[in-house]
Amino acid sequence: MDDRLRFVKHRDKTILLIDFSRATKQEILLLLDEIRTTMAQQPRDSVLSLADFAGAQVDKEVATRIKEVLTLDRPYVKRSAWVGTASLPNVFYENFKTFSQRDLPKFDTREEAMDWLAQE
Repeated sequence: MDDRLRFVKHRDKTILLIDFSRATKQEILLLLDEIRTTMAQQPRDSVLSLADFAGAQVDKEVATRIKEVLTLDRPYVKRSAWVGTASLPNVFYENFKTFSQRDLPKFDTREEAMDWLAQE
């Protein structure tokens, strides 16, 4: 899972890249456990995160687990951005935002999302 969850540098900022792209349901569930562990090791209100959902297999079970992780990770996250959400049902996306009480802006490319995250 190291290739799917890693810290990257962009414009002198460290961004946690969460790569759900083309992931199967089982891969996503495993990755969500890794995300939870990684986030809990970070200082509060410090993480810039970018999640890429392009082609990810998100069903109701996965969506429920994503909501849980988004909520539990909220204290550690400074800003989040999402890309590849075209394959994600809009009802899931809206549920994620409402349930987690987080702003989850969507971008067309990773580069655009990282540029936005790197702004202060």
